[in-house]
Amino acid sequence: MATLARRLFKVTLFCGLFYLALRYVHTYPWPMPESQSVMWWRASRWLGIRDPEDLYFWVWVPIALFVSAVAYVAIVRLWRDYGTKRRGDAARN
Repeated sequence: MATLARRLFKVTLFCGLFYLALRYVHTYPWPMPESQSVMWWRASRWLGIRDPEDLYFWVWVPIALFVSAVAYVAIVRLWRDYGTKRRGDAARN
């Protein structure tokens, strides 16, 4: 049962981090400046994509996944280090 709880916590943690990354990880303010809008239109036209929003989705979702994965790994390692340090201190006392 504890293993199931840990796995559910980890999945929930990653989903929460992914949600935060989708909401807050971007390179420009909203609404988009004219210069960046032109760049997205040119790139989408060059790739044969009709709507630049579709290109935006396919570019930023992998970036958000990467940011989420890095944050997840960092949190899990910090928590693991904290747990081993705490268990080591308890064994000394």
